[in-house]
Amino acid sequence: MYGFIHDVLANKGGQVFTTTPRMNVRDAVRTMNEHGVGALLVCEGNRVAGIFTERDVLRRVVDEGRAPGLTLVGQVMTRDVVCVPPMLGVSDAMAMMLERRFRHLPVVDSEGVIGMVSIGDLLRRVSRAQEQEIGQLVEYIVGPR
Repeated sequence: MYGFIHDVLANKGGQVFTTTPRMNVRDAVRTMNEHGVGALLVCEGNRVAGIFTERDVLRRVVDEGRAPGLTLVGQVMTRDVVCVPPMLGVSDAMAMMLERRFRHLPVVDSEGVIGMVSIGDLLRRVSRAQEQEIGQLVEYIVGPR
């Protein structure tokens, strides 16, 4: 009904911001701030090693009193990353994210990582689709203006 993940990537682009497990948290957060993103994919070569999110910073750095300049991303990243194929439906992706309580979803195909979507990206897609549907229904009921 709302399309597929590859449709979302076609609109937003496939740029993925990354870091390595050896980068310190301060530099990783600086990268997130520079690009206005809430997560970095953690890569070792072509392999996804984890994901580093704002939530990781709050729970595993700030709350535990760690020094951001001395703590490595690999020490505090989320290791079990759920990745999805580009042909996954937007509704299915949203349900998965809500059920598992995460906000960022790397998209992979046979070549590797092709993008990342956030719950905000998916909500925007659904909202726009619903606005169009409401407009069509209003036009059907009221007639063309």
